Amino acid sequence: MNEREAIQGVLEKVVNLDIDGVTGQVSVALKAGADPRNVLNDGLSAGMRLVGDRFQSGEYFLTELLLAGEVMKAGLVPLEPLLVNTDIQGKGTVVLATVKGDIHDLGKNLVGMMLSAAGFEVIDLGSDVASQRIVEAVGKHQAKIVALSMLLTPMVISLRSAVEEITMAGLRDQVKIIIGGACTTPVLAKELGCDAHGEDAMAAVYLCEKFV
Repeated sequence: MNEREAIQGVLEKVVNLDIDGVTGQVSVALKAGADPRNVLNDGLSAGMRLVGDRFQSGEYFLTELLLAGEVMKAGLVPLEPLLVNTDIQGKGTVVLATVKGDIHDLGKNLVGMMLSAAGFEVIDLGSDVASQRIVEAVGKHQAKIVALSMLLTPMVISLRSAVEEITMAGLRDQVKIIIGGACTTPVLAKELGCDAHGEDAMAAVYLCEKFV
């Protein structure tokens, strides 16, 4: 098996949700002489993007999307030590959070997983995150995008606060703000002065890629 075939095999392990076989296939690709970055980008990440496409088309469901994330994590195990000292030019940094007062994180976690697979550096602040922490993370990591999640309607006040504090900190011009979650809409995004609304995890990825 040559290098190209081996990397294609990694992609297929991800798409086929083969958590038991992906680590071995990554090792096969490395032994075939594949650059670890190519295994990551053209194998694992490309496979995750295909999984995301299938999720959006309705061919895969939430269970498959979550399992694909676990497959990718398994595939990264032999790669991570080799990638530490490589100069990987990512697409940019995204600060991700569920806003203050809302502890839901499933949707946020899916977005983070898909963004990482797409080549973004994701700074996941977790759930129930105060606006000031978001502002601090944007400044510290020089983020290009802030992605905020909200599932509880009363927490629109927290979304508004986050946007206002980013603006007051003088950071608004350097970041795009995307919101998502069951209680969010394109109308709300416009009302709050955000740049976009993401309907689901794949939409969030497409928006982030558009903004960079």
